[in-house]
Amino acid sequence: MSDNTEYKRLWWHSRRGMLELDVLLIPFVEEAYPELSAEDQARYEKLLTCEDTDMFEWFMQRSRPEDPDLQRIVDMILNRVQPD
Repeated sequence: MSDNTEYKRLWWHSRRGMLELDVLLIPFVEEAYPELSAEDQARYEKLLTCEDTDMFEWFMQRSRPEDPDLQRIVDMILNRVQPD
């Protein structure tokens, strides 16, 4: 599979249909994902397999993922929109 096809697949899967998630995930996949390490790219892909309701809770900081890999990518996304 070509890199462009894979990128388009990730972009499409980043569209969740929930505005709160779309405004976080689409810019992240467009601007940050290409520069991530292979490990962090895999974490992002793992995040996309999660339920929207769980992601919403994590990004609204109402709860935290139990999986440290998911927590790392959630923190990376949040830090892009809420720098310290």
